[in-house]
Amino acid sequence: MELIEKNNDKMVWKANLDISLANALRRSVMDIPVLAIAECDVYKNDSVLYDEIIAHRLGLLPLKNQKLKKGEVLELKLKKKAGKEESIIVESGELGDSVIYPDMPIVLLENGQTLEVVARAGVGTGREHSKFTPGLMFYRQYPTIKIGKEGEALLELAENYPEVFEFKDKLKVKDAWKCVLDNEDVEKYPGIEISFGNDLVFVIESWGQMKVGEIFTSAAETLKGELDAVLKALK
Repeated sequence: MELIEKNNDKMVWKANLDISLANALRRSVMDIPVLAIAECDVYKNDSVLYDEIIAHRLGLLPLKNQKLKKGEVLELKLKKKAGKEESIIVESGELGDSVIYPDMPIVLLENGQTLEVVARAGVGTGREHSKFTPGLMFYRQYPTIKIGKEGEALLELAENYPEVFEFKDKLKVKDAWKCVLDNEDVEKYPGIEISFGNDLVFVIESWGQMKVGEIFTSAAETLKGELDAVLKALK
């Protein structure tokens, strides 16, 4: 395994991994328990948005993940009122410290309008609703890009695909893993050949509830648990 890029929200690595296993890991992300707002009572809403839209926006706010007992909920309260001659944007931080990104806008209140909501967060999985997913995991085949003599003068490729190619006296590959082209796409560019082997590019992006490494290990543990259950049933 070769690590290509890593920060708090994203991890990219190259691995020689069977596609069926890679796909099983990707799907297992949907089984990781994640905290999210599941219900809310709107006691007052003078804004231009319907109660249902407010509830939907609250449900998509990333919350600090924590383990709750079965049936247990975390209650979050929001009460905000605009002055008679002012406009304010109600942000996610009004719900308290459980919100990861406190400056996410929820709704605009104007001229004395009020929003009062009590929300309840619970633990669920992505199979129930996408709001319970901790992020994205996806993969694709790692491309091998060969640049022949004819291709070295193709400044156009560096201009059209600056993340993949760069031009310094001649065309060079900058970041092969970012390439989403194949040979059909580069047919009009002589001297460029793209091939694919057994290596995969794995990408994990986190919404903030979990670190990218935790998403991968949790997906692997979830998959192992499912395989253990299948083996037990077969025995």
